[in-house]
Amino acid sequence: MRLVFATHNEHKLKEVQLLLPKHIHLLSLNDIGLEEEIPETGETLEENAQIKVDYVTQEYGYNCFADDTGLLVNALNGEPGVYSARYAGPQNNANQNMDKLLAALEGISDREAQFKTVIALSLNGNSISFNGIVYGKITTKKAGNRGFGYDPIFMPNGYSLTFAELPVSVKNKIGHRGKAVAQLIAYLNTHKNCS
Repeated sequence: MRLVFATHNEHKLKEVQLLLPKHIHLLSLNDIGLEEEIPETGETLEENAQIKVDYVTQEYGYNCFADDTGLLVNALNGEPGVYSARYAGPQNNANQNMDKLLAALEGISDREAQFKTVIALSLNGNSISFNGIVYGKITTKKAGNRGFGYDPIFMPNGYSLTFAELPVSVKNKIGHRGKAVAQLIAYLNTHKNCS
């Protein structure tokens, strides 16, 4: 089965490729010749994921899935949420995003947060979505060099290390994207004969 993952993010692509079964041949947006960013104009993670899937399916004719992920911080009323990637501006700079978040939480004791991933799938004209959530807290400083995005400042519940300090195999098992992808895989495994 050929399936497009609507992303330009190589970290995300590699992370998901490790999780997918062998019968799925994963293509990125670059692989299908789509080099521009698909505008994420939705007001929710669900809307943004669906926008990307619809664009690839309608313009390129591929079965496709897309994800949108947000970091929701309790003390900030769910911010940065749908704006997580561009929290510090349109340049989508992870260090600047983390710095802004750490500054916003300075002096605040409630550092509870959750990462949420929504995956939208369009397969042979059918649309379905999957959700993955992991709960944790925002640390007071960056730690670790694995992962990407907010991983150096997010410590999942039950662990004393950030996502950026944990091995990728552990992050994939307990993380938001891993949980959503597991649901996607279960669905795809029941539709093996779809092309």
